[in-house]
This record gives sequence, structure tokens and C-alpha cells, in this order.
Amino acid sequence: MKYFEVKFTITPSLEDFADVLSSMLAEEGFEAFETTPDGLLAWVQQSQYSSESIDSIISSFPLPGVEINYTTTEAPDENWNQQWEQEGFRPIILNDADDENKLLIAIHDIHHTDIPQAQYDIRISPRQAFGTGSHETTRMILRQLLSLNLTERHVVDAGTGTGILAIMCKMLGASQVFAYDIDEWSVENAKDNLLLNNIHSTVEVALGDSSVLNEKYALATPQELPSLLIANINRNILLNDIPVFAHCLSNGGEMLLSGFYQHDIPMLLESAACHGFTLAHQFNDGEWAMLLLKKDKSL
Repeated sequence: MKYFEVKFTITPSLEDFADVLSSMLAEEGFEAFETTPDGLLAWVQQSQYSSESIDSIISSFPLPGVEINYTTTEAPDENWNQQWEQEGFRPIILNDADDENKLLIAIHDIHHTDIPQAQYDIRISPRQAFGTGSHETTRMILRQLLSLNLTERHVVDAGTGTGILAIMCKMLGASQVFAYDIDEWSVENAKDNLLLNNIHSTVEVALGDSSVLNEKYALATPQELPSLLIANINRNILLNDIPVFAHCLSNGGEMLLSGFYQHDIPMLLESAACHGFTLAHQFNDGEWAMLLLKKDKSL
């Protein structure tokens, strides 16, 4: 996975200014942030990098009297991989909302062996891919999947990352799962994690953007189309891809979206409505949001 490291110098250097900047950068695809004494370090996939977007954020920064400058360098792949593999990540335990003593999902890497028994046990080696279950958006989707009947359903996992959502869908009874990601590291990582969970032969993982859906389902009959599509991706990509998602989903199918903030909801709902979707459920975790939408059966 190729990343750029962008170093922002903020004057005056206040944590509140760095928080606002990181929030604005996250909407443009930046994935990780670290505050520094003089500003902020931020990382973004090279395919998502846009100096024009950064310049626009700086010029429209909503707090007065703030000067922001930045420099961009390439982040070496090797160091990122080494950190993931040596440090791993803390196990994620999701409890039942109505019974804290009931463990629903345990997500952990291969280095942790003292994991409490949960209804669903998912092992992953995340490396550089997004989706360990630690982020609010992933947790919201996992909980929503538990409330859906996935038995014998055909599911698409758009922007699969670590493959954790594809794995969960198979554990919940999905008959077919098609996953894809634009990043080669993520595709390979997802395949590794499917192997770790012994479901590698029942999930197809492809490299590419949403155009792979057009190729995958070009000749599909209505009965062969997926009935659920999951996309945990940033707002701008979702807005671009909703028309493709609508085209590949079966009539009456569901679309589960996250990866965006609460203030992004109106524009996403407007786009979804233009393509035959109505809101079935909305959930927030802090400033992050999730939408479950249903496609009109008559389309």
C-alpha cells in the first residue's frame, strides 16, 4: 500500500486547530493522524492524494487567524508493515447492547490467545489494510449485520480492507460474498485473513474500484444479483459509487453505508433517493454515521 505522509505546520499550534484540520482531511480520504508540537502529521493513500483538495481545505479553514503550511513525502511501505506485524492491535470485543456479559464478536490477531469466548471469533492480521474493528464505522456495521438475516444471501463488500466484513457475512450464513478493494495490499491482506478463518474458498476478492461490479454482474440475471451491498468508504467515493451500487443490487436489496460523518448524511440520502433507495435505519457513534437503505422493489 503506497502512502504519502503530509506534515502540517499550524500557527498558532493548538490542539483544537489540529482536530478541526484532521476532521476536514478525513473527508478527503486521509486515514491516520498524529498531533505534533507544531501541528499535525497525516497519512493518505497515494491514489487518494490531491494537493488541490489540501489547498482548498487550508483556504477555507473555518477558524480565523490560523496559518497552515504543509510538506508531502512518501511513507515507506516496509516501516508500516513492520509496525503492524510486531505490535499487532488490541483485541476488539463487541458485547450485546442489552446484556454486557454476552460476548457477540471477538476480533483479534494471531498473537492473542487469551481471548474470551464469543459467539463469533474472527482472526485477522491487519498489516496496512483498514478495518480491524477498532473504528466506530466498522463496529456499527458489524452490529447491524448481526440484526440482518444473511442466510443464503449474496453480498458485496465494497472496499473490503482487511476483509473483516466479508468474513462476518460468511459466518452469518451468506451463500456468496464478492469483495473488492482498489488497493493491492488490501486485496492480499483480505485473502490472508479469509485463509486464517478457513473461508478462503467461498469468498471472491478482486482488485479494482466499483467498475469491477459492472464486469462481475454484466450478464447476471435478476436472481443472480446481490441483495446486500456493504461499503465502509469515505463520503466522496460513496457519492461517486452509489449509481454503480444501485445498478448491481437486486430490486428490494439493501445497501449498508458508513465511513462518513453525521453532517454528510443529507447529501448521501439525496443521492441514494435519486437511485431508488429509501432510508431503513440510521445510527451514529460519536460524529460517525451509518445508513441502512432499501432499494425499491419495483425498479
